[in-house]
Amino acid sequence: MFTILCDAAPAAAAAPEGGILGGGMGSILMIVAIFVVFYFFMIRPQQKRQKEIQKMRESLGKGDKIVTAGGIHGTIREVGSTYFVVEVTNGVSLRIDKNSVYASADDANASMTENK
Repeated sequence: MFTILCDAAPAAAAAPEGGILGGGMGSILMIVAIFVVFYFFMIRPQQKRQKEIQKMRESLGKGDKIVTAGGIHGTIREVGSTYFVVEVTNGVSLRIDKNSVYASADDANASMTENK
């Protein structure tokens, strides 16, 4: 057993460190590759979706039907810089933050019929 270990020690010392790429270069390249994959498959598509949602919110105006993140359906009666005044029924209006409006009522109804 001891002779096997003694014979293996000089062979291990002669081999280059880290294999083909040498040192820690392989590890660094692997980490960079993982970040690239995460960026193109997770981060970039999410950024695109956020931009589309922001454009949709900016395009909304008086008279448009909306659905809030809380599920409240209504019609926009007033547009402020950071809020909408939404009429949910005759004489009942709510002031809603623009960030909580995620889809128009038509889009929400279309997605519900596609899921059935």
